[in-house]
Amino acid sequence: MKGLTVLSLLLWLCAAYFVGIYLFVGGFLLVRLEVNRTSACGDVLQPGAESADFCRGAPRFRRVVVLIIDALKIDFARFDPAKTAPRPYENKLPVLEETVSARPAQSRLYPFRADPPTTTMQRIKGFTTGSLPTFVDVGNNFASSAILEDNLIHQLGQMGKRVVFMGDDTWENLFPKKFYRSLPFPSFNVKDLHTVDNGILQHLYTTMVGDDWDVLVAHFLGVDHCGHRFGPDHPAMADKLTQMDGVIRSVMERLQDDTLLVVMGDHGMTDTGDHGGESQKETDAALFLYSPSAIFPGPPAEDEPDVVPQTDLVPTLALLLGIPIPFSSVGQVLLPLFPPQEQTQGAVRRLSQLEALWINTKQVNRFLETYSSLSSDIPPESLSELKAAFARLSSDYLGSVGAGLPPSPHLASSLQAYLTSVRDTCRATWARFNPAKMAAGLAVLTFACLACFVMSELSAALTEEKRAGLKGPVAAAITIGVAVAAVQLVARGYVEVVWCLAAGAFASEALFLWRAWRLNRPAVLKNGAKVSKLSARRLLAPSLAVPLLRCASLLSDSYVIYEGRVVTFLLLSLALYVPVRLNWDGHLVPLTPDPLKSAGPLPSPALTLAAVRKESSSLIGCLGGLVLCACVSLSFHGCREEQGGCTPSPFLSPLSRLQDSQLKNLYYILSVVSLGVSAYLLRLWLCHYGNLNSSGGTAFAARWVLPLLCVCAGLHWAVSATPEDGFRKLAELIRVAQLALPRAAFALLGLGLGLIWADPLTVFVKTRAAASARSPALAPRYRASTGISPQAELRHLIPQIYQRMRRSLEDGEAGGVEDGRPAVEAYGLGTVYSAPLLLFCGLLGVGLLLLHPEGMALAFLLLLLEMAALLHIHAAAEVDPKWVFSVAWTPVVLWSLAASQFFHSTGHLPTFPSIQWGAAFVGFPDGHSGTVLPACLVTLNTFASHILFAVGCPLLLFWPLVREVRGGRGVKGHGEEGEDAVMEMRLREKPQQFSAALLQLSTRYVFILGAQVFSSVCAAAILRRHLMVWKVFAPKLLFEASGFVVSCCFLLIGVTLVLRVDVAVGRWFKRLIPDASR
Repeated sequence: MKGLTVLSLLLWLCAAYFVGIYLFVGGFLLVRLEVNRTSACGDVLQPGAESADFCRGAPRFRRVVVLIIDALKIDFARFDPAKTAPRPYENKLPVLEETVSARPAQSRLYPFRADPPTTTMQRIKGFTTGSLPTFVDVGNNFASSAILEDNLIHQLGQMGKRVVFMGDDTWENLFPKKFYRSLPFPSFNVKDLHTVDNGILQHLYTTMVGDDWDVLVAHFLGVDHCGHRFGPDHPAMADKLTQMDGVIRSVMERLQDDTLLVVMGDHGMTDTGDHGGESQKETDAALFLYSPSAIFPGPPAEDEPDVVPQTDLVPTLALLLGIPIPFSSVGQVLLPLFPPQEQTQGAVRRLSQLEALWINTKQVNRFLETYSSLSSDIPPESLSELKAAFARLSSDYLGSVGAGLPPSPHLASSLQAYLTSVRDTCRATWARFNPAKMAAGLAVLTFACLACFVMSELSAALTEEKRAGLKGPVAAAITIGVAVAAVQLVARGYVEVVWCLAAGAFASEALFLWRAWRLNRPAVLKNGAKVSKLSARRLLAPSLAVPLLRCASLLSDSYVIYEGRVVTFLLLSLALYVPVRLNWDGHLVPLTPDPLKSAGPLPSPALTLAAVRKESSSLIGCLGGLVLCACVSLSFHGCREEQGGCTPSPFLSPLSRLQDSQLKNLYYILSVVSLGVSAYLLRLWLCHYGNLNSSGGTAFAARWVLPLLCVCAGLHWAVSATPEDGFRKLAELIRVAQLALPRAAFALLGLGLGLIWADPLTVFVKTRAAASARSPALAPRYRASTGISPQAELRHLIPQIYQRMRRSLEDGEAGGVEDGRPAVEAYGLGTVYSAPLLLFCGLLGVGLLLLHPEGMALAFLLLLLEMAALLHIHAAAEVDPKWVFSVAWTPVVLWSLAASQFFHSTGHLPTFPSIQWGAAFVGFPDGHSGTVLPACLVTLNTFASHILFAVGCPLLLFWPLVREVRGGRGVKGHGEEGEDAVMEMRLREKPQQFSAALLQLSTRYVFILGAQVFSSVCAAAILRRHLMVWKVFAPKLLFEASGFVVSCCFLLIGVTLVLRVDVAVGRWFKRLIPDASR
């Protein structure tokens, strides 16, 4: 078998796809242009010749205390005395409403609206720079890099303000060496509710009473972590909010008259405690402003804002503290905090509302002019309208001020309207697309899809010795890439690697397709098989209509929103097509022979009525099981914001969130039983086919590692479900168990997978001396032709040896041979390829289940049963012996649809709020020192279904042979005299066709997945200005591309494991057969 040829072709193909995805994403998800300029007090803001616009008035406050309560949504801050039985998150912060009601001139409470993405790093960037973070910034949430744009922290330092920070260590990464004093605490462990908050409280009050600070920032994380771990509707949330209420009261008691208190949330949270998207529950946080001295003219007026955008905090705090507004800010000042024009006269000159608005407007106009001179993002018509509006406002303001007249009563509202227009325009056109990179990515992906289809159709020719080399395409890629780099270096003085990759990939694909076109001619290979011509009509096959329809539907936002249910429908529809086709062809029900019709040149296979009924009943039973599993799996779906009254599955919540002890016990028992049934079914299959009789590493993994892994998982679930205050005396033991049990499970998983890889053979061999000479030697049914090599002779002898073993066992013979050499009995040889692969998937599935909530154990059991049903349906549908070494499109499409279906049926969605971040802390409850390991754990959790179906994809080739039975449908009558079924040993008979079949199956699966990625790319490119692009299409593209990369990597692992087994089987037969027999 040509394993290196198959692997090299697959690696080259995957690399071509990866380059195309990288190119398109690089052009589609570029961050906006950052204007690296800073404001200063001496800046002259045009129009006007006055300097020190920013610092012309006396600061309103000398000090500011900013308390950031992460995920403090506005619902948490409201108080409703009419609720006699409030929920755990309701009425727990009464200090806010009490203060607003009792002291309206000193306090306000506003909804504080964030711009998506609603993740902590982007929100910190938003309310310190006043800019609008772009979509791609979400990827940096857990790998924060320093903010280079002008921001409040930088301006405070430039003006000599002493900024003291304590809390979330994200600030330390965003503003390195910017604080007068810093007390950061690790923030990534969402299961830790108290470390950060308690650390802040140890220093907060002592710092406030001191005199070595001007701005104090404290970022609490307990509320956010409680939401992630338990959800908002949990007693732990009530405790956390009550604690925050006490913190706010204590801080207010220590404030001085010249100090402003800002209590704010950076974002909200959904009903499940998640955030990251743009639903109103995620964007609407709370903003509470308070000072011991009067800062408002009275109770809220009718013209006060109903909602305050987060970007508005930046210019407001800047002017209140007497520092310049950051250069790139697009926010507008909060007018109620500034006195009207008639109240600014006095000994201390402070900015009035109109003056603050005018400074804010000139600053935003300066940024707009600078940005438009550096980038062409903003449409010219919008830019001209904004410039004309600013010219009119400047004329009105300067005219009234120069003449000493009172300003127009509508001038303030006009200035506010201008600032709102600038922000809306920037928000609508902020993303900088790179059409050249996007076009290059589309071109590379198009040729990759074409090359993948060609490779699947010409797999037999491509695996031939003289035609399989990739030296030409690889050499072309390297040569063209280096040439492009040289041209860039000479012309520009620097090299953009992305264009070198694009040119190299395109040249390599073009050369491959040209060579494939040369191969596309009728030819007869050495083994006698004919290479069929390529035909585009094969893409119009009924089985390919389903994926093509799905790809076209990716242009619809409604399809993407309801994809989980639609994929289930498509899966069942295509599965029902299988028995319909079989019945149409006369294979499901035996046809009545026509006595008047000629029998034809070939006799029909001898199928008894009982055999047909048995196979048909098995097919219908598997189809019914598939329908049942698919329907039940819908109970594990999550919910998108757009899905109206959808209720998320209760199985998505960890057991620790459940407060009902009986319900928690029921869920735990169901989870453990599901895990046990999955392991039992896997061991039962291995035992049935004799693979557990071996003494090798794979059998050891099945007998011991798999049960121990399941025990560790069950114990880990039990420990994780224990309430924190349930067993105080055992708290330390529970903490150790939370650390040790999952790590022990990971170690067992690594041991089991390593044993399978090192010793994949699951054959039990028994040798004994011949007891009798009554069993004549079986003459091989194949005779080697004259001049055939000893290796080829060995390939022909292997099936005959296997048949001798089977007959020896069935007939009770001693298995002796004429020359008195030892006879051989073997168990598990018929499933020698599928057994290690199936066990590999089983162990991997248990490991991936550990990263999910406990309730997903039943979903993983349904996944296992659905895989088995699909394999049995595929085996029953293979009625033609000539397709032994080929897998049709229908099972491949079904396999890919099942992978997508169980992506949704394990609680995942192509949205960022649905990411199960808790997977990063399984076995690491104290957090991580880096970001690589948690990112890998979250990726394994998110794409678990893609991983399992990709690794198990070669089972589609083996299963019709595994199901091969004497007299049944499937592969039968493949010998001259109706020989016994040899199952997977038939693959050893023709290694050339084995290689071609494995390559064809792999490329067909990659083609289906690649077509989905290509469709997502097209949807994102075509609809890049669509209203829902950043909410629906861009996340779908990222999840589809990431799933494709993960699937390709694990498909290569599965194929490599098959090749490893093939090498082990070849060595085993060489040891078994003496040299004389060759």
